[in-house]
Amino acid sequence: MLRAGGTQKSSWPARAPEFCTLQPWGEGGAPVRKPQGWLPPSDLGPPLGLQGQAGIEDLAAPGEVAQPDKQRRAGWRPRPPQVRPRGRAGRRERRSLGAESPSAADLQPLPLLRVAGWRATKTSGEMDKPLISRRLVDSDGSLAEAPSEAPKVGILGSGDFARSLATRLVGSGFGVVVGSRNPKRMAGLFPSAAQVTFQEEAVGSPEVIFVAMFREHYSSLCSLSSQLAGKILVDVSNPTEQEHLQHRESNAEYLASLFPTCSVVKAFNVISAWTLQSGPRDGNRQVPICSDQPEAKRTVSEMVHAMGFTPVDMGSLVSAREVEAMPLRLLPGWKVPALLTLGLLVFFYAYNFVRDVLHPYLQEGKNKFYKLPVSVVNTTLPCVAYVLLSLVYLPGVLAAALQLRRGTKYRRFPDWLDHWLQHRKQIGLLSFFCAALHALYSFCLPLRRSHRYDLVNLAVKQVLANKSHLWVEEEVWRMEIYVSLGVLALGTLSLLAVTSLPSIANSLNWREFSFVQSTLGFVALVLSTLHTLTYGWTRAFEESRYKFYLPPTFTLTLLVPCVVILARGLFLLPCVSRRLSKIRRGWEKDGAIKFTLPMDHTLAQKTSHV
Repeated sequence: MLRAGGTQKSSWPARAPEFCTLQPWGEGGAPVRKPQGWLPPSDLGPPLGLQGQAGIEDLAAPGEVAQPDKQRRAGWRPRPPQVRPRGRAGRRERRSLGAESPSAADLQPLPLLRVAGWRATKTSGEMDKPLISRRLVDSDGSLAEAPSEAPKVGILGSGDFARSLATRLVGSGFGVVVGSRNPKRMAGLFPSAAQVTFQEEAVGSPEVIFVAMFREHYSSLCSLSSQLAGKILVDVSNPTEQEHLQHRESNAEYLASLFPTCSVVKAFNVISAWTLQSGPRDGNRQVPICSDQPEAKRTVSEMVHAMGFTPVDMGSLVSAREVEAMPLRLLPGWKVPALLTLGLLVFFYAYNFVRDVLHPYLQEGKNKFYKLPVSVVNTTLPCVAYVLLSLVYLPGVLAAALQLRRGTKYRRFPDWLDHWLQHRKQIGLLSFFCAALHALYSFCLPLRRSHRYDLVNLAVKQVLANKSHLWVEEEVWRMEIYVSLGVLALGTLSLLAVTSLPSIANSLNWREFSFVQSTLGFVALVLSTLHTLTYGWTRAFEESRYKFYLPPTFTLTLLVPCVVILARGLFLLPCVSRRLSKIRRGWEKDGAIKFTLPMDHTLAQKTSHV
């Protein structure tokens, strides 16, 4: 970098700067007056010289060569061409310079600033080009070469979604023109690269215009119908639940009826403003698109790809009503599993309340209502988790039994079984949730004040009974095995829950995913069954455990899991497993085509999951 009166801060440039001058020297080597903006030659690198002797008045503009004046001043000469050392040695050498000067052959033309009254002639060559191109000056630092002209996109509206959409479009390389009723007030809320203007000016040049406003404001755009003719309008609005039930036509269809000369496309209504700002990695990538014009749909799909999302073709504009209903649904795939979990919680909580709280109060007069917040809940949660886990693998057993009975896989399952199979993921995650809560509640049991009182009372009873050592070997081993199996079951369930996440499931191939969800899931069910059996131990055979003639809770939970485990064991028999593998590979009982399994029966089992 060069600065007036300073020293050089970097190595010599390959080309001389365009804005430089020569230092004049007077009689005896004494410098004379300096023009404004004069820089010492020592800061400018190796001097390029002049053609002949030129005075200070002969400065020329860039691309021009200074012409010597007819009346040259005596004693004017250019700076010697060699590089001057810095410091004291440089000052001594400059003082010792004599009248010698470089020859005219060593001097090259130097482009200089034009000063009023100075005469120069234009020349062409390498010095005509600027030292730093304008593209590099305006570059954003990316290595990719910027396009010559970014495609323009218009946005009508200045709300939160419009601002997020403008930010995403600018980051994707589009030129954005925002139309607002009050552009001066809204300009500061949008990216600096976006142009904020009035609506009439915003719809002029862009071919694709996003309508980011509510349905009731569509009519305000009718004055722009002539300017919007032939353009693509992208409707991004969403109705409220009441509006969706009130209107028979969708917002996109209503917009198309107002502007029949435009191509209306429904898109981006399922993408939130947060997803647009943070990027598709933190949200849903899919963008449903529907329109009656295939060309408009293709154009918007290309924009969706450029913005980092995945377009999903939903057909014609009639599908817009279904697309607009997507954001109104609250966890549609979780409704049935959540109701199932809630029902099991209510049932087992009421069952445990009757056995552990109500029975002691009525039969023995003991107040055990303090158990309701923690103890009864902790007894209920593992029951619900265990039953839900068995319900994850029960529909697979029923589907295999139906295929064996029908002798084919080409007949549809009943609707209830088909929906059950589709909700297995949600049921499994709710099972893991209840199991995790059970573990947390179990850790909190020793912290209760009632538990501490029970320990003190037990110690007092032991002292009064004159017992110095209380140790039951069977109970010690039972609890050790019980806790260990519970930890193993919870750890296996954790693996199942993690692999259910889309980001993890997408990184696994089919065999890996099937191994985790099917094999490890069955292992988790077996571990949970052993955990329950060690908890019950011999309690199921003790008469005192049947309160109000109700069996212990764990005996109820064992019914469905034991059915699943026994059925899976039957399917492992060679006669059943071989027939099931043939059916899943396309064999039919009443078909005329003969089917032979590969010689390697193990390979057939691994590749028969169709």
